[in-house]
Amino acid sequence: MAYIVTESCIKCKYTDCVDVCPVDCFREGPNMLVIDPGECIDCTLCVPECPVDAIFAEDDVPPEQRDWIALNADLSKIWKPIVERKPAPADADEWAKVKEKKQHLER
Repeated sequence: MAYIVTESCIKCKYTDCVDVCPVDCFREGPNMLVIDPGECIDCTLCVPECPVDAIFAEDDVPPEQRDWIALNADLSKIWKPIVERKPAPADADEWAKVKEKKQHLER
């Protein structure tokens, strides 16, 4: 079972999770991260590192966010791996408070 990054990551793109991933399963898009389900080893290390609670076990993804399971799988095929922590965008803390932001996803 893989872990899934959901819409809370959009425009926050904190990379604390990348630092602890032992298999480099994160992929970086223009304004968020996703997890490659084929690489994820279900270690759970990334979950407590996410300051916006965007990462869930696949079975625990909230019903209204279930489409992120397929989005992680699809986007991880086209986005490049990220293996080192980077600074968050300057306005990440402001976006962290926004709840519904799927319309802001940049592919």
